[in-house]
Amino acid sequence: MRETPAELEALQALLDASLSRSTSHLRSIINTDHTLTAAQLTQVLTGMCTLALSTVTAKGEPRISGVDGHFLHGMWHFGTAREAAKARHLAARPAASAAHLRGEDLGVFTHGTVEILNPRSGPPSPDWPDLLAYLQDFYGGDSFDWDEEVVYYRLRPHWMTVYTPDPAKLIAG
Repeated sequence: MRETPAELEALQALLDASLSRSTSHLRSIINTDHTLTAAQLTQVLTGMCTLALSTVTAKGEPRISGVDGHFLHGMWHFGTAREAAKARHLAARPAASAAHLRGEDLGVFTHGTVEILNPRSGPPSPDWPDLLAYLQDFYGGDSFDWDEEVVYYRLRPHWMTVYTPDPAKLIAG
């Protein structure tokens, strides 16, 4: 868990607000018995979590692809090749949605706006050095040309919800 108390508080507020403004149908599925708190979620989402990432083309058509997601500081972080279609989509239209699913045991659904952490031109995000160190430790420092080959994003969520039929199974295991 890398979240500060303030980040956990902000994540919990987001989870609560997102669920409260969801449809009655969604609230009939996701409720206090079938979700996780922010603190529990950060304990469950460790290491690399495969995300289904949705972007939008210039024609307004949805596209979905898989990315390696890392849940750090209460937000998803992911990368792709700088020449990938999703990189072009996100550069022009930074709205994105992501879903992390673990069979029927867990679903984490997020809508938000991405920010580029290591742009090709211009200064990197102030958070980039710490994230780069984490990623190089995770993948190996020589896995990529981190400046030229890959672009990394943070998905800043404006809506996020979590479903699990059995919270104790995820927290205990």
